[in-house]
Formats: sequence, C-alpha cells, structure tokens
Amino acid sequence: MTLTIPPSAQIEIWRQKVKDGTITNDELREAIRLIREGRMAAGAAKPKKAKTPSENVTQQDTDDLLKELEDL
Repeated sequence: MTLTIPPSAQIEIWRQKVKDGTITNDELREAIRLIREGRMAAGAAKPKKAKTPSENVTQQDTDDLLKELEDL
C-alpha cells in the first residue's frame, strides 16, 4: 500500500525545501507539473471569457521553461 500526500500538503513541503535550499530539479519539475495540472483543471471548470495574455501561452512555451530548468 502506497501512502499519498494531498497535493496542497506536497506543495507546502516543496515550498519549505525551496526556502531551505534543498529542493532538487526533479522535485521542481514535479511541482510545476502538479501546479499546471491544477490550473488546467480549474480553467476547464470556468466558463470561457475573453482571451487573456495567460491563455496565449502554448505548450511549447512551457516546455521551453522546463528545458531551461534542466539546463541549470
């Protein structure tokens, strides 16, 4: 049996690791993935409004950001 941590608790753990300077690149990638997943789910539940600048961000843009993280 695997124990799973709720996403909000996991994010708090990662925040503390960032403050302590002990977070790994893999943990940063996982945090970004989890946060993006939550935002996408929240966006799907909202009724569509006029386009905002954040809606103009493409998958390519986010992949570029993750690539930059790998290059650190």
